[in-house]
Amino acid sequence: MAAVLEPYIYEGGIHKHSLILELLEDLGGYLVQKTPASTEVTLVMLIPKKDVHLVEDLCKKLLGKLTSAPLTGTEVAVVSPTLASHHLPHSACDIAEYLRRGGANTNMIGLARGMGRRVALSADYERRLINEHDVAVFSFGTFKDCIINKKPKLFEGIEIPIVVTGGPNIRTEEISGADIYVGGIGRIAHRMRKGSELDAMDVLNEKVGEIVNLKRENIAKDPLAVLPARLMKEVQEQVPDILNVLTPAPITLQLDGMRIKLPYDRYHEAVGNIEFDEGFLLSDAANILPSKMKDYILVKIKRRSEVVNI
Repeated sequence: MAAVLEPYIYEGGIHKHSLILELLEDLGGYLVQKTPASTEVTLVMLIPKKDVHLVEDLCKKLLGKLTSAPLTGTEVAVVSPTLASHHLPHSACDIAEYLRRGGANTNMIGLARGMGRRVALSADYERRLINEHDVAVFSFGTFKDCIINKKPKLFEGIEIPIVVTGGPNIRTEEISGADIYVGGIGRIAHRMRKGSELDAMDVLNEKVGEIVNLKRENIAKDPLAVLPARLMKEVQEQVPDILNVLTPAPITLQLDGMRIKLPYDRYHEAVGNIEFDEGFLLSDAANILPSKMKDYILVKIKRRSEVVNI
């Protein structure tokens, strides 16, 4: 039986952090993302549950901090009605940053037609791009009528779970198409630093985490043919050009796959030909698609019930 992996974030000095990476490899865990910054480093990791205490002990010796990161291995779209100043700044930026602290990779998406309540629309391209993510968080404003009666039409064509944020307190059932509504996060002209604002952000992370856990439970009923974290390691070893990509998170994990930030036309065959020790190719176990984000590669792993001889 495969080890149960727990997501954690390490924050500490860059000095001797390689000891953590060596221990992680020895334990059979995975490094999801490494972000060095001057003398500090942030490591997003998947650690075997039974061995977490070993990593905790080492982190304490290195005077670093190890915290649980339940959103690790997910990609979240933070969607605003427009890129205009009255919609995008501050709250949407803070939402994206707070979700990153929980371990998620976030992409901010400003829709092309949200400048007014009556003309708020999403294009087919935008819907397809949003659907490539695990969860969509729609950042709305402070007007109850707008959130309940006007903006829900932006959800049309969205197939992934939808979380809505806004200023007023509204029951989720009042917003057609929304899976969860989180209040207290409306349109503001400052960064969210007040106690009540940070409490609302904590609730948001908690609710997104609940949705992610439900998706994980659903996947566990019919597991993926390949663990995304394992596939990430194989991509790094068998498609070495990914190591030269300077874009943040060149391999972005998702619950059922990943986004590989290499040109689709040049690299999709190499990705499809990734070979596993069990004797099968990635093309046998996953759908390899052109992403709507630039010209990246989107990999969606099949369930075990969908494949044979794996």
